[in-house]
Amino acid sequence: MNKVKIFGWAVIALLLLNGATLGFLIFSKSHVNNARNHTRPATIIIEKLHFDKKQQVDYQKLIQWHRSQINDFDKQIRQVKNELYLQLLQSEPNLKTKDSLIAVIVNCQQRIENTHFKHFEDIKILCNDEQLKDFDALTRELSKIFSGKPKPRHE
Repeated sequence: MNKVKIFGWAVIALLLLNGATLGFLIFSKSHVNNARNHTRPATIIIEKLHFDKKQQVDYQKLIQWHRSQINDFDKQIRQVKNELYLQLLQSEPNLKTKDSLIAVIVNCQQRIENTHFKHFEDIKILCNDEQLKDFDALTRELSKIFSGKPKPRHE
């Protein structure tokens, strides 16, 4: 066999392999599940609680407040983490400063969790008596709903 025939067979084999890979990705069951997991939590909550139009408007206001608070805390955490990691530039990092900065990060994270909790308390207030049963069921699913986002890898 000469080089041209070998090259031709290699190209055909690679095309078949690429086609099989694309077919697997398109028809894969996990691919379908991943698409379903990316439904916005707000949409899931509106559907599961059967919010009417007024409740949806009120809920959107709650979301805006919640996002604003969380974004502020996330910004604070990023700033403090930058200060913390700058301690690595010191030949001997100041342990008091390091511990103090870590305590600030922990405090911000605690405030984030309190904000999340308050957000769901506010959602519960929006519910009528019938929806409270759905809210109870939703509460049991919250960790599943919000764990769909892939976390960044720490290296």
